Amino acid sequence: MNVALVRSEVMTDAPRDIFASARGRLPGAGKVAEKRQQAFDAYASAGLPHRRIEDWKYTDLRMLMREVLPLAAEPDAAALKRAGAALKLHAIAGVRRLVLVDGVFAPTLSGTADPEKGLGIRTLREVLEAGDTAIPAQLFAAGSFDPMVALNSAMMTDGVVIEVADGAALSQPLHIVHIASGAQPSAMFTRSLVKIGNSAAATLVESYIAAEGAKTYQVHDSLVLAVGDGARLDHVRLIEDGREAFNISSSVVTLGAKSHFNTFGMTSGSHVSRYQAVIAFAGEGSKVETNGVNLLNGRQHADTTLFLDHAVPNCASREIFRAVVDDRGHSVFQGRIIVRPKAQKTDAKMMTRALLLSDEAEADNKPELEIFADDVTCGHGATTGALDESLLFYLRARGLSEKEAQALLIQAFVGEAIESIADDTLRELAISAAQRWLAARE
Repeated sequence: MNVALVRSEVMTDAPRDIFASARGRLPGAGKVAEKRQQAFDAYASAGLPHRRIEDWKYTDLRMLMREVLPLAAEPDAAALKRAGAALKLHAIAGVRRLVLVDGVFAPTLSGTADPEKGLGIRTLREVLEAGDTAIPAQLFAAGSFDPMVALNSAMMTDGVVIEVADGAALSQPLHIVHIASGAQPSAMFTRSLVKIGNSAAATLVESYIAAEGAKTYQVHDSLVLAVGDGARLDHVRLIEDGREAFNISSSVVTLGAKSHFNTFGMTSGSHVSRYQAVIAFAGEGSKVETNGVNLLNGRQHADTTLFLDHAVPNCASREIFRAVVDDRGHSVFQGRIIVRPKAQKTDAKMMTRALLLSDEAEADNKPELEIFADDVTCGHGATTGALDESLLFYLRARGLSEKEAQALLIQAFVGEAIESIADDTLRELAISAAQRWLAARE
């Protein structure tokens, strides 16, 4: 017990020094600075999450990450050049690109000119420095439920604030690209706010990538989404960070009445990643489809933790999650659905499946239902297994190599989750990412 206490104290000292040294670079003064300090104090009192915290029992950051790295330096011309080269390899046609390099918005790599009607884009830095009291209140409200979100609230350096006006239907997807370019170990802290107006529609893509030469780095990102009444948001996340990276990302989503939120996430990069989302049903008649895929090998560790809060009646949610784990990889899925007493006529279902390709691969699936209403339709399930030997034999007998046969079965396994992506181009993008992972297998 004494060893654990000493370790906890050590874990909180370094971030305190990092926070103090970074204060001059963090945007916002007055109440913003006060909120930063409050958020950091909340983090410091808890420290890095560990296995004795139920929500973090499978992802012990005190063992896996050990420390918070210093804030990344602002990108210079050389860093922006390396980021631009990485961007070309992950370009998506027909999107409006918003690029953050080492945690700082890069206007020369972004497409902010000539926005569509009803679209407003600002950087987080300019919003915080302008003293807009309404926006920071929404941004900091997300920092109370988790120590890593609190740390992000204290250290957030930049991001984007996107507002889609009532009734606007954007024709171009918005693509937020996070690029790590530094050769020195460092951390980047970003936060973005996306507000979709009533009866509006938009598509948001998030990508996490690394420039050539980027070494050990940490991504600490947070996204706040507000979807208005009758609005629709399609959301795709692709984590393709470098294999020495740590990616700790969070989303806080609030849904209005009769809204539709369709989200898909794929993790194939990073050494250690954790994505946690809190989705709150704030208006009747809304629908959520949340789907995900982990593609892991080596010693990768990827954790997806979702909390769906059904607080109002007549809402529906569907969760489909797939994990393919090779070598000594470790996939974690924690899905919790709570149906509160007033949330009658809730229709909520969750299914997670894991495919283990080696004897040392590991998958932890933890679906949970908490139901406090009596007129609901809810269910969940979880399975873990290996590739079907009879199907492999069937495919091998028809001339496919072992690797080709495995790839075909793996693509079919993850296909149900990928098919949930509404946009054809983005669906093909996810399929291509999965195919790259399959092609890289030995």
